[in-house]
Amino acid sequence: MYIIIDDRNIVAGGYSTGLSREGVSSAGIEAAEFREWIGKTSDADMHAVEAFLIGDCGERETLSRLIRERSSAPVLCLNERHSLDDTLGLFAAGVDDVVRKPVHVREILARVGAINRRVFGQKGQVTVGELRVYFDGREPEANGEPFPLPRRERRILEFLLRCRGRRVSKTQIFNAVYGLFDENVDENVIESHISKLRKKLKHRLGFDPIDSKRFLGYCIEK
Repeated sequence: MYIIIDDRNIVAGGYSTGLSREGVSSAGIEAAEFREWIGKTSDADMHAVEAFLIGDCGERETLSRLIRERSSAPVLCLNERHSLDDTLGLFAAGVDDVVRKPVHVREILARVGAINRRVFGQKGQVTVGELRVYFDGREPEANGEPFPLPRRERRILEFLLRCRGRRVSKTQIFNAVYGLFDENVDENVIESHISKLRKKLKHRLGFDPIDSKRFLGYCIEK
């Protein structure tokens, strides 16, 4: 999910709506509330955040440093006007990119994807056997052929691969896919999504790469 920090609810809501159209969960939060939230939230919930967008709010450099203390997720600042001093200060505070507004959400996703390529390699993909998953919005591939998935299942697969090497709980997956603040959906829906995903993976690959253990959670086998 994406966290949008902006003191103007209408602006945060606009970006949240745009991200939702692209299949990405998000939540808008004011700066003061965010400072309180980041000080209290668990490491597991922090890991569910794919990127932070900092819009119009005070103490943006302070917020950037707070994020960097808790998360390695991409941090983008959205500027309405260019100021070299502000831009340099934001980069010094740990921001990954400063973007001039207006900017389309697809460009934001592309910029986050470019930042993630530094983590997942120049090609921005992870390969497990004959399964190849991209982190730039492209459909995964299985046995060299396109492997289209519904957006929820694809995002679950991407999240599991981002967390490769450790187990994640149903709650962590739910927070990553549906958002930390979505109270309108029961998190048990994740079990249904994963069941369907595992059947499709087994059909295409001949085996199920997702390992699950009761009370411990899920992981992608290496």
